[in-house]
Amino acid sequence: MRFYQFILCLFLSNILLAQAPSAELENLEQALKDNQAEQKLLLKKITKAKEKIWHNDLKTNGLPAINEQETIIHHSMMSLVYSEPHEQAKWVAHVISPDIINGTIARSNDFRKDPKVETGTAIEEDYFLRVINKNGEPDYDGFGWDRGHLAPSADFRWSADALSESYFYSNMSPQVPDFNRKSWSALENSLRGYVYREKVPLYVVTGGVLTDDLPVIERSTQKVAIPQQFWKVAIDLVNKRGIAFLMPNALATYPTEHYATTIDEIEKLTGIDFYAALSDDLEEKLESQKITKDWFNAVALGDVEPLAMHLLPKKHFNTIIGQRQAGNNKEVHICGTVVRSRTTRKGNVMFNLDKAYPNEIFNVFINKDNLINFPNNPVTDYLDQQICVYGTVGKIGNVPTVYIDGGKQINTLRP
Repeated sequence: MRFYQFILCLFLSNILLAQAPSAELENLEQALKDNQAEQKLLLKKITKAKEKIWHNDLKTNGLPAINEQETIIHHSMMSLVYSEPHEQAKWVAHVISPDIINGTIARSNDFRKDPKVETGTAIEEDYFLRVINKNGEPDYDGFGWDRGHLAPSADFRWSADALSESYFYSNMSPQVPDFNRKSWSALENSLRGYVYREKVPLYVVTGGVLTDDLPVIERSTQKVAIPQQFWKVAIDLVNKRGIAFLMPNALATYPTEHYATTIDEIEKLTGIDFYAALSDDLEEKLESQKITKDWFNAVALGDVEPLAMHLLPKKHFNTIIGQRQAGNNKEVHICGTVVRSRTTRKGNVMFNLDKAYPNEIFNVFINKDNLINFPNNPVTDYLDQQICVYGTVGKIGNVPTVYIDGGKQINTLRP
């Protein structure tokens, strides 16, 4: 009997030994899951702690002054004052934190009413109608306007809660689709690009120019007002820089930097006292600046704004309007600043007007066989000069280009 008991114990021991590695693996995998869950919870707590720090900083440094009739509504990473007559915010203030550099959260698109606005906000039916068709799929009847973010969702892509809150209708304003998706988006991208380069926070306030006589979305349930202009102001307290932008609610015909202005000018236009908590000296310094080269990579590298059309002679075009002349086979005058001039590998000469390679928007091309028609070296003669060239506009690649044969086709506007 003892022999059989011994054999049975030996058999059971072998089974337990065989199971031990499997049990150990299961325990390790479970520990990993527990650790991941704990890490996820910890990361969420870190994000909430950052939100509190940044929002407290926004309250300290980034909010405009308000009057007795106004109430500031605070969310995780943005604050606003709502204008009930216009059914949109008078202004929205937020911080673009350097945390966006490592942010990976995607758009949530969860548009909804802002529960903190006691008078109610705009709703989906103010912008379009959604009807379920016979196949159970939604059909959309749009009113022609985008729900344009004032504080862009991409500025919060490191915080799921803050990004989601950016879809409150209190943060929306009617924008022309091409403006929202191209011109306004380019401005938003520029400010995020600044944070990427400088690794500093920006304190931003945004709004539409709200007046009593604005047109409204006629089909909207609450007659949402349509701003004809939008503004954005921003300060960098680390480098002591400030800038503002004023853009028409339309597809921009000029580069973003063309719409730069001072914060003082936006204060005069809107009556809003921005960054009221700062010391008088610092506020005055920041709000009087308009140094675009500090804010745009391209400008810092020597690019310039296209020449103002109203300052040019009649029937002369700047590089933006001149782009439309490409392929029409008419001889025209195109004016701009030579920001780069060079001799190509084949010996030809190329000018970039206003913006240099690889961001060029307009070129001038001189074939090497025609260089004899210039009294001096055009590569050095015209660099940094404002010139007008006369000729037919073609293209090199996708860039509009005037081909010229001699010096008589170039006039210098300013030595």
